[in-house]
Amino acid sequence: MNSGAIRRRLALGAAVLAASGALALVAPAQAQAATADGCAGRQVRTLPFRTGVVHVYRQGGYVCAITLPRASGGRRVMSVSVQARGNRPVVDKGRYQFHAGPVTVHAGHRCVWVRGAVGRSSGSSGWILC
Repeated sequence: MNSGAIRRRLALGAAVLAASGALALVAPAQAQAATADGCAGRQVRTLPFRTGVVHVYRQGGYVCAITLPRASGGRRVMSVSVQARGNRPVVDKGRYQFHAGPVTVHAGHRCVWVRGAVGRSSGSSGWILC
């Protein structure tokens, strides 16, 4: 193998390494972007219940939650609430077709309690993310 072939292979290896490094830097930024649900951050919990599911996200000291129904259909009563320990809950409740929320609170390093409901069925987390 001559020195020209070695240089080409080293250049190719450096290019591949640079490209993979660039992808590693871009991918976490995309993961932190706002989700299709409307919450920013990464998903940290999923709270399923009979008629729906609550998705919980965290970014920095903020916690966000959204309630989604399991089955599509017309408007129905849905709610989502997030309560940081020591504070009152922030609630979004109404007749929605697609989702309740998003609801975001600044929790810092405090525990949060997340609740969600679709119709008469509900789910609750207890104190989490402590």
